[in-house]
Amino acid sequence: MKAITAIGIIFCVVSMLVAATMEGTKIPAFFVIPAWIVVFAGTLGATMAGTTMERIKAIPSLYKIAFSPPELHFGGRVKLLVGFAERARREGLLALEDEIDELDDEFAKKGLQLVVDGTDPDLVREILENEIDGMSTRHHHAANVFEKAAGYAPTMGVLGTVMSLVHVLENLSNPAILGPAISGAFIATLMGVGSANVVYFPVATKLKEISGEEAELRTLTVEGILAIQAGDNPRVVEDKLMAFVPPAERGAEDDDASSGAKPKLAEAA
Repeated sequence: MKAITAIGIIFCVVSMLVAATMEGTKIPAFFVIPAWIVVFAGTLGATMAGTTMERIKAIPSLYKIAFSPPELHFGGRVKLLVGFAERARREGLLALEDEIDELDDEFAKKGLQLVVDGTDPDLVREILENEIDGMSTRHHHAANVFEKAAGYAPTMGVLGTVMSLVHVLENLSNPAILGPAISGAFIATLMGVGSANVVYFPVATKLKEISGEEAELRTLTVEGILAIQAGDNPRVVEDKLMAFVPPAERGAEDDDASSGAKPKLAEAA
């Protein structure tokens, strides 16, 4: 399910609000604006101080990726590469040049173009693996922004609570306001710890998971391209690449094969 991250976060928030309501806490009690400013604005400022503006600007798009990740079709990619292997075996590697422009995936397109151009296999592997390493490094830096925020948020919450308690101690002579003031003081800690463990850490973990899956799909692609360049039998190519396909998707691919269905190029890529 693509929206599992958003669903999980919403489920967690709702469950906590329900539990608080069952204990008699009123929901508006959590909306202490000064506490929210200290925690969320303070966390953003601390995160900005520890990274670059380009990565801060990318935060909205990273949330979008985490909440609606791209669908990766491992089985479709295997069928695509096996199809290329069959054509290359029949007509030669140069015959694949007509297929390259139709690919939606730039990584696969680049690898096949290197093969068509007659690049040495070791150099093809080196270039493509460097691409994977570069992608993984960029993705690591992106997820690291949320991990930093998750580290700063609880501390900002404690700072907000201390700031509020200073105000409480200034009004010890007025017992009527002490209860609400102390209650409001701890909202900052709640928001800090809550935002770190309900939002920032889960989003960072999701981004890492997506990155790992993309790297695995690219590794599959590299092995397929090199097998095509080596002139391996299409059945051998398929056997090599199916090791990367999740068991559940292997079953789906077998059903497609038995029904004679062929994946669209855009879906496979």
